[in-house]
Amino acid sequence: MNRRSFLNTAVALGLRTSNAVAPPPAFQGEKSKLKVTGIRLVKTTPRRPPPEYKPAAGSWSTGGVEVANPMSIYPEYKPMRSLFMADDPSIGGFTVEIATDKGVKGYGRGGPGGGAIVEKHLTKLLLGKDPFDLERNWDILWRSTMYYGRAGAVVHAISGADLALWDVVGNALGMPVYRLLGGETKARIPAYCTGNDIEQHIEYGFKRLKLAIPYGPADGKEGMRKNVELVRRTRELLGTDGDIMLDCWMAWTERYTLEMAEMVEPYKVYWMEECLQPHDYEGFGRLNAAIKSTRIVTGEHEYTRYGFRHLLEHNAASIWQPDVNWCGGLTELRRIGALAAAYDIPVIPHGGGLGEGVHYIMATTNAPWAEMFMPAPGGPKEVYQLWEESYNLSKGPEGVYMRPSERPGFGWDFVVS
Repeated sequence: MNRRSFLNTAVALGLRTSNAVAPPPAFQGEKSKLKVTGIRLVKTTPRRPPPEYKPAAGSWSTGGVEVANPMSIYPEYKPMRSLFMADDPSIGGFTVEIATDKGVKGYGRGGPGGGAIVEKHLTKLLLGKDPFDLERNWDILWRSTMYYGRAGAVVHAISGADLALWDVVGNALGMPVYRLLGGETKARIPAYCTGNDIEQHIEYGFKRLKLAIPYGPADGKEGMRKNVELVRRTRELLGTDGDIMLDCWMAWTERYTLEMAEMVEPYKVYWMEECLQPHDYEGFGRLNAAIKSTRIVTGEHEYTRYGFRHLLEHNAASIWQPDVNWCGGLTELRRIGALAAAYDIPVIPHGGGLGEGVHYIMATTNAPWAEMFMPAPGGPKEVYQLWEESYNLSKGPEGVYMRPSERPGFGWDFVVS
């Protein structure tokens, strides 16, 4: 019986498939004697900022070069994402500080548009609460915003607040968050690098590369040929043993995806990511069933276990990619991961190597890799040394590896203003 047949049978029998339960952390039953006394949005800067520099001419950046996207069908917005994304920084991502009556603080980051919701709504719900009551606090935030949320900016807000509470707990106990989650499941985490500065990434030692696909249906057959040429050149430079992934960022259609999968098949693409718009569960399911030469993956713009349940019910993806800063925070990511583990679906979080997510990956058996971004080429040596130290990078048979910080909480090393 395949997964979809099983789920249909389960529905017919009245079985519930949505209540994936992650085991409660060991500390969850204890009262911390801490009380949340302050919540505010803050700006942060690295304690050891890298020197400024002008990237090498022609280097890749998702903000400054063309990348296929949902707005590519409109010529005035096609050249780069910054043309259609919000200019006001208050609409972007945010960092929230949660303070307690004993002086212990925590910091969490949330996705676009969530900061105002934290300030204007979630604050009153968390003041006076015990930060150790993670499950209860999450449920209060979820239930109290359901009438206008359930996805998007509201869940971005919950994500940031939830992560700050986990940071408080780690700081209060003097333990890194991954140890709160159960400790190591691997000695170090294999990493892949996203971006199209291919030569730089290979020279550094990455053996897994994710390419930002430049072209979509709006570019016709010529765009398809250019996409294939990018993949072909990457395979030539990387060699036969490395992995190539394609980030299509919600820009393609079903027919276009089927044709591209056939065109890049000779180059052994490991996965094709977010080919369709995130709500098209049926389309993802059809692609996942039809394409055998690579894996169909998605989840970057999906929210909570209820959204990922739709992916499961439609057999829509071979790998799930929740973003811990967007999907509901670490408390909800653990539930998503439990649901995935029950069906042997790997979870490779979007941006998983960049901050909070790496703690989840270290502590989770079905989370095998971490996504990394490398500083643009052209900088002084110090830029790359600081980057290596910040992410605890090392090298080995699978290319580049990383580890979370051993400092308490998420191990933030920044200055707050």
